[in-house]
Amino acid sequence: MTGPGCPDLASTARRPALTLSTYKYDAARWAGCPWNRGHVTPHTHSILRLLVILACLALLIGPAVGASGAPSAPTHQSVPWEWPLANIPPVLRHFDRPPEKWMAGHRGVDLGAAQDLEVVSPSDGKVAFVGTVVDRPVLTIDHGDGLLSSFEPVTASVTVGERVREGQVIGRLSSEVHCPGPCLHWGVREDGEYVNPLNFVSDRRPSVLLPLHGPS
Repeated sequence: MTGPGCPDLASTARRPALTLSTYKYDAARWAGCPWNRGHVTPHTHSILRLLVILACLALLIGPAVGASGAPSAPTHQSVPWEWPLANIPPVLRHFDRPPEKWMAGHRGVDLGAAQDLEVVSPSDGKVAFVGTVVDRPVLTIDHGDGLLSSFEPVTASVTVGERVREGQVIGRLSSEVHCPGPCLHWGVREDGEYVNPLNFVSDRRPSVLLPLHGPS
């Protein structure tokens, strides 16, 4: 002992590992020891807590910053696509994500169009599917990075495996019924999940609903 209540350093080194509660007690008891020199004080545990909090914050913030210190890259939806029709169409029915995958909803948008109108690829990609689903012809383009566009009813002018460019004609609107009037259904999947196709186009004008029948 080097003073009242002060153990020598050799005896403290032989002690088992201290818990936080015993460390707080020893910090207060050893505060006046001559060999302490302020290294063990009643406030030491508060400093340790602060260091732990700062380390946790560094772990949380670190993944959001790349190795170069720059913020992470923007998401797919920040890159604008072209509309799949030559002229910007009115939106007849909007995307409506169901609360559960098995529930009813609208997994895409319906765009007003004239029958036999050309359909174009909204972005570069590769034809992934051409065929009939239920009773309507469907065409799917794989844009890469987990993004796929599907169109119906479309009579395709491209084949599976063919690479297409943004704005390239990929087919024409077919006569099969999807809406009360002629329309193109456009669906987009991102990593297997249906997302709103309108998030991928740059023009976000208010929608215009077309009448079911022509003017009388």
